[in-house]
Amino acid sequence: MRKTLTVVGIIIAVLIVIVIILPLFVNVNRFKPTLEADLSQALGRKVEIGNIRLAILSGGVTVDNVSIADDSAFSSSPFLTAKQLTAGVHIFPLIFSKQLEVESFNIGDPTVTLLRSSAGTWNFSSLGATGAKSPAADRPPAAPPAAENSTGGSSVPNATIGKLTILNGTLIVGTVGPRTKTETYTDVNFQASEISRNSQFPFRLTAKTPGTGTISLQGNAGPLNPVDTSMTPFTATLDAKHIDLASTGFVDPSSGLAGTVSFTGTFSSDGNLMSSQGTVRSERIRLVAGGSPSTVPVNLDYTTAYRPKRQSGTLSQGDVHIGRALAHLTGTFDTSGASTAVQMKLNGQAMPATELQGVLPAAGIVLPSGASLSSGTLNLNLALNGPVNKLVITGPVNLSNANLAGYNLKSKLGALGSFAGLGGDLGSDTEIQTLSANVRVDPSGTHAQNLLLLVPSIGSITGDGFISAANQLDCKLVAKLSGSGAASTALSALNRGGQSQSGIPFKVQGTTSKPVFIPEVGAMARSMVQGLAGSAAGAAGQNNPVDQVQGALSGLFGNKKKK
Repeated sequence: MRKTLTVVGIIIAVLIVIVIILPLFVNVNRFKPTLEADLSQALGRKVEIGNIRLAILSGGVTVDNVSIADDSAFSSSPFLTAKQLTAGVHIFPLIFSKQLEVESFNIGDPTVTLLRSSAGTWNFSSLGATGAKSPAADRPPAAPPAAENSTGGSSVPNATIGKLTILNGTLIVGTVGPRTKTETYTDVNFQASEISRNSQFPFRLTAKTPGTGTISLQGNAGPLNPVDTSMTPFTATLDAKHIDLASTGFVDPSSGLAGTVSFTGTFSSDGNLMSSQGTVRSERIRLVAGGSPSTVPVNLDYTTAYRPKRQSGTLSQGDVHIGRALAHLTGTFDTSGASTAVQMKLNGQAMPATELQGVLPAAGIVLPSGASLSSGTLNLNLALNGPVNKLVITGPVNLSNANLAGYNLKSKLGALGSFAGLGGDLGSDTEIQTLSANVRVDPSGTHAQNLLLLVPSIGSITGDGFISAANQLDCKLVAKLSGSGAASTALSALNRGGQSQSGIPFKVQGTTSKPVFIPEVGAMARSMVQGLAGSAAGAAGQNNPVDQVQGALSGLFGNKKKK
């Protein structure tokens, strides 16, 4: 027994000695020129590596200071850098036949940079393309000839990698051009197995996004597209949580789009057409520049089809859920320019206003201070056209049977409220029978044409208005009073003489949260004079027209007579 243990001990000691001294006799650095040249040819990019060491216990070799060049059209900095790469190799062919047979790659702490051009092309599109050739000057003249397979080419391009692992990587995502901006993703981990140009292979990617977000993507990809790697077919599922849109690097900051989103969905691509279906859940979403975060969640169930070569796609389903309110968004989009351009329709019918008021600030719509919508329904049919950073929205909007709680419109009318017969004290609310307009929203603000406001206790208000991107008001309106007070009656009488319309012209200035109502006395006086002229022939036996003017103006300014 003791003799057996002694023999086992000697064998173990010999193995330990072999493990220690074998790397001294196997010079794996002799493969460095071959490895650099073959990888450069396979990737279509210049590849540089540092010292190579044999690791017997792990069954592989360790490569220091790995660098893969970027596409020269994007950057002169490396596409990938890594301090160390471990390649799992078959030890016996390496020792006895001097052949390097790689079965796995393990890359620790790499940094990868993904850049998108203003035309929508990514810098990894040409990675590994067969059309891309490493310059002759990049291939060391003294390199031993690469092993050839049955097809007569280098063994690397058609080789199968048993396993590729990236641990604790850093991913930099950005754009190139006049508005270059990058964002950094950390804790990037990637794993793929049985990678080949000629078959599918499974993969999984996880990462932390800027902020507190996380993404998990897994599926199958391949065969690799020999011309454009970005067009490789794949199927995958994506689970993303708490993604800050402003920090992703994929959203143009000038578009105003911001907020936090979570996403679950599927992707499928045949290399030419990519289809996707899923649900996007947003919190504190902002839709336009100058808007404020939504106080309610906005969810989107969608189905899209996208053609990478054309850089355009179709949104065939876009169900927008805001509480119990539902709107439908459909149309096309184009990502070929510096900013994504859309041509879409947004249609919503009988949407409860109480569900929508929390998202109004996200669209740049601010209710008067202290006011809220306690009832009503909203209909809209809008067209969305142009790049998202200069989006133009047009179409009709109609709010009906609404109650504006906490806001007494009569008390805010100023001098206009001095007219008698407006229904007395309206309390703290304003009942709105109809509020409709044809709107145009662009980067300068919101334009409202053919505006109609029907408030039963006051009358009707018509005209045009403008709300700037800073919520400044500039509206020119006409009020037709429903009251029967002396001033209102006199004004109507004065306008009967040849006037097709009657009413009180006024302006609304200030801000949406604090509007200021200003009567246009000059326009009103001209209307009165025209009314007097039209009724001069029938003035005999009636009240003096001058008295009518005086009575109307007295009513307008609170019955104060000039002494």
